[in-house]
Amino acid sequence: MSDSGRRATRPGHLLSSVLTVAALVAATLAVTAGPAQAATTPGIDVSHYQGAINWTSVRNAGIQWAYIKATEGTTFKDSRFNTNYPAAHAAGVIRGAYHFARPAASSGAAQANYFASNGGAWSADNLTLPGALDLEAGCHGLSQSGMVAWIRDFLNTYRARTGRHAVIYTTTSWWSSCTGNYSGFAGTSPLWIARWASAPGALPAGWGFYTMWQYTSTGSVPGISGAVDRDWFNGARDRLLALANNT
Repeated sequence: MSDSGRRATRPGHLLSSVLTVAALVAATLAVTAGPAQAATTPGIDVSHYQGAINWTSVRNAGIQWAYIKATEGTTFKDSRFNTNYPAAHAAGVIRGAYHFARPAASSGAAQANYFASNGGAWSADNLTLPGALDLEAGCHGLSQSGMVAWIRDFLNTYRARTGRHAVIYTTTSWWSSCTGNYSGFAGTSPLWIARWASAPGALPAGWGFYTMWQYTSTGSVPGISGAVDRDWFNGARDRLLALANNT
């Protein structure tokens, strides 16, 4: 709060007092609504942990896009994916699939192929985002150079399979620890930054801006029972559609 917000009310300054109260109310509402910024578009990301989802209620609540877990490693397909993915599309939610990386289990190419063959492939239907690669949960026993090579293997294979550059989901600290602040993917892969705070903070090496920001893991949305990850797309809906349509 600024110093002006602490000043006592004096007779003859009613307008000033009203403006101060209005400013405080506006600030309170902004905090309650979450860390939205100008020209941002609200989204969520989900998996089987959210259980059954009423996607019509989600869309009616103003959620315009969602990433939905499809696969993990080369042996796991999310049990809710085959329900969530078409249901989101039918409700008019711009949807994308994501793959939870298990770099210690198999090659990047093997996992990209598994992802693309099990729901992660892109389709030019106006409502499908490019697939996302979820990088977290430690460095999986790989060196920094080994992790960079694994990611490159995944991205190149996904690109060959779908014609799209995969989105990279990560945190700044993970990227620093596990890739040594490698900057070579920033020119092609959109960044989906995870930081549960009021601002996205410093970004991983190479990226000058984020495309998506996961800002909480404890959000709530009508149509979903319990907590859900909430996200912002860094732009208006037309830019989100441009990403979906590869234009």
